[in-house]
Amino acid sequence: MNNIKLALVACTALFLSACAMGPQLAQPYQLTAPPAIQDNSGEYMSPYTSDGVLAEWVNNARNAEMGAAIGGMAGAYAGQKLAENIPFIGGWIGQEIGNSVGREIALEMAGGEEVIRGTSDISFNSLYELSVWMYVTHSAHPHYQDALESAMSIYPEMKTVYTQALYQASAQAGF
Repeated sequence: MNNIKLALVACTALFLSACAMGPQLAQPYQLTAPPAIQDNSGEYMSPYTSDGVLAEWVNNARNAEMGAAIGGMAGAYAGQKLAENIPFIGGWIGQEIGNSVGREIALEMAGGEEVIRGTSDISFNSLYELSVWMYVTHSAHPHYQDALESAMSIYPEMKTVYTQALYQASAQAGF
């Protein structure tokens, strides 16, 4: 019985030390925001304007979340059908189709590329910069989740970049 208790204590200690040694996410105030482009000439538009409010397209894009989900389901179905003939690759292609269709629906629901650019006065050249900037400058904003989800519906690849960017920025800051 003592051996079991000792083994449990050892396993718990290993688990806790492994968790403590994992990557740490810095608090927003502990990071430096990448510089924003103060116009809409960058590749990726900010869901916030220079005066700190949500860009007009964000409200439209919130309505597009359902459209993106529908696009994702259509892509998953197409991928499933493709996967019947091409194992391993079909699921990936289905996801790509879903992201593409979802983005097109989200763009349309947000008013199109012209509306997004026209109502944005801050932009970025990379999703890494946009992700870290949003986290540092606006994560305390009451509608941050809406802004983040809207950006991710317009830029589906941000879904994978976002967390990686925050951990990388945290690591660069010494966390």
